[in-house]
Amino acid sequence: MKNTIKKRVIGIGETVLDILFKNDQPQKAVPGGSTFNSIVSLGRAGVPCAMVTDVGGDHVGDLICRYLSDNGVSSEYVCRHENIKSHITLAFLNEHNDAQYLFYKDHASVSLDSKLPQMNEDDVVLFGSFFAINPVIRPVVGSLLRAAHEAGAWLYYDVNFRKNHIVDLPDVTTNIEENMGLADVVRGSMEDFDYMYGLNDGDAIYERVSRHCRTLILTDGPRSIRVYTSDSCETYPVQAIETVSTVGAGDNFNAGYIFALLQGINDQASRIEMAQRWSQDVCRQMGNNISDDLVAAIQTTYSR
Repeated sequence: MKNTIKKRVIGIGETVLDILFKNDQPQKAVPGGSTFNSIVSLGRAGVPCAMVTDVGGDHVGDLICRYLSDNGVSSEYVCRHENIKSHITLAFLNEHNDAQYLFYKDHASVSLDSKLPQMNEDDVVLFGSFFAINPVIRPVVGSLLRAAHEAGAWLYYDVNFRKNHIVDLPDVTTNIEENMGLADVVRGSMEDFDYMYGLNDGDAIYERVSRHCRTLILTDGPRSIRVYTSDSCETYPVQAIETVSTVGAGDNFNAGYIFALLQGINDQASRIEMAQRWSQDVCRQMGNNISDDLVAAIQTTYSR
């Protein structure tokens, strides 16, 4: 595939080994993490990508770095910790193939003390989840995000705030709001904003977010997607599909939206259409990234 994309996408986020269960039986183990899943799918689509993250110096860490390389993503900025075990997540799929998670990770052990990227105007930066607000590494992550913003990079913030971090809100709210202020687009679910702000009305959520960022993509599971800007609120229906796993749905929505941006697709409707296509593709399989079939379709459509 001849790469026609000139920009680089830098992901900043945690990395785990996802072990997926159905009927309480393990089905598949695959490297994951919200930003990680997005970046790997973009790498599979031929986008120049790099991942800023940390892993242990164990077999799982080796597997993760190899997985990045195999999917066209640079592991140059992966921080390896020889005396720390890589993080594990168990995802239990229910009858609707939605996941309940158990996390085996120590956020206090996270550090980014190895090589970091020089941010450029042509970069796209995708960041989110607790990794992007963790007080332990905030000095490094915050500095990276501010450098990207000051360089003129385009930033996409996926809030992805989990219920188990509600107790951390007093320590991380300032980081969340700074992230929003640095971002060109904030993407969050109704669930995210319910946990963070106790809000479940889209207009009220946008009023809160718009103090920091003027563009909000608000998702709500199988219900319509809303895109708020300073000028309007547009609503886009979500197509019902048969799912195998929804673990990577939101992550690949993000990846598809960014891919559309990189292809010069400027209207929101077409970007959301691409985002849904990528999200639906990953939901039809037991995995975290876009399928070989979608990769082949991308090669046919966007290579020359």
